[in-house]
Amino acid sequence: MYKSVSNLVLEETCGSVRIYTLNRTKQLNALSFAMISRLLELFHACDHDPSVKLIIMKGNGRAFCAGGDVAAVVRDISKGDWKLGANYFRKEFTLNYLMATYSKPQVSFLNGIVMGGGAGASIHGRFRIATENSVFAMPETALGLFPDVGASYYLSRLRGFFGEYVGLTGARLDGAEMLACGLATHFVPLHIIDKCFSRKTVEEIISVLESKAVEHKDEWITSTVQTLKKASPTSLKISLRSIREGRLEGVGECLVREYRMVCCVMKGEVSRDFFEGCRALLLDKDKNPNWQPSRLECVTDEMVDRHFSKVDDIDWEDLKLPPRSNLPVHAIAKL
Repeated sequence: MYKSVSNLVLEETCGSVRIYTLNRTKQLNALSFAMISRLLELFHACDHDPSVKLIIMKGNGRAFCAGGDVAAVVRDISKGDWKLGANYFRKEFTLNYLMATYSKPQVSFLNGIVMGGGAGASIHGRFRIATENSVFAMPETALGLFPDVGASYYLSRLRGFFGEYVGLTGARLDGAEMLACGLATHFVPLHIIDKCFSRKTVEEIISVLESKAVEHKDEWITSTVQTLKKASPTSLKISLRSIREGRLEGVGECLVREYRMVCCVMKGEVSRDFFEGCRALLLDKDKNPNWQPSRLECVTDEMVDRHFSKVDDIDWEDLKLPPRSNLPVHAIAKL
């Protein structure tokens, strides 16, 4: 039986299987607040329905999901209340946590673009099926944001320091590279990634990359340096710290911390880079963001620390994740 509760998330029932298809093709299935809310309702319902044994996630068109609808978030905040943006991420992170700790298997068919929020709606699930059309990336540093949706959990668990590479540069992986679980030794030697991205600071990472580029005249290294230098300096520093901290945290702890970070970004008191990045890449599309500060050495430790602290606002609350019980072993391992 096929039915559509809305035109954004299509629902199909095949016996004990529920199939949910993202259907916002013109926007590459970017997740709106309504879509996230509906998915949260559906996953909650299936979690308590003994007749449901399996959930399948798909995307119509040429994308599984190109991310969250950050342009809409920026428009909401422009109305004068940063908490409108925070509410979007609170709902999204709750969905990510539910998926990560789900009691039933979730299969995601990643045929096409899988970026940002699309990764959060799939990578936390138990099974992810890549195809020759898959393109994965976490491009947030180019927008003045950071890899969120629990990325500090799953990127930090990639082999070596590949997670830092993917998270800081927004590098795109094809289906075969996704299937290699981030090993990707067939397109970039892993020992070079480890040597460069194991450094303690972003400045040291770029310094090693530049020296390697001179030494080896390697096109990948040169393009990586250029990508890092185009990204928001603030985003690079908070992203690196987030991934490093994520190695020692469960998925819930990662999402709670990332919510503090994203609220700091939405409030815009430490940095306005997220709004500038969205203007330059999504709205005006001049692709020339004016980052402030514009250099890594101008991003102080105190500025970074504030992204990891509780937000100084009388109405603000930490992310409260729903209690989870009777979980399978693979879900317990993430806590």
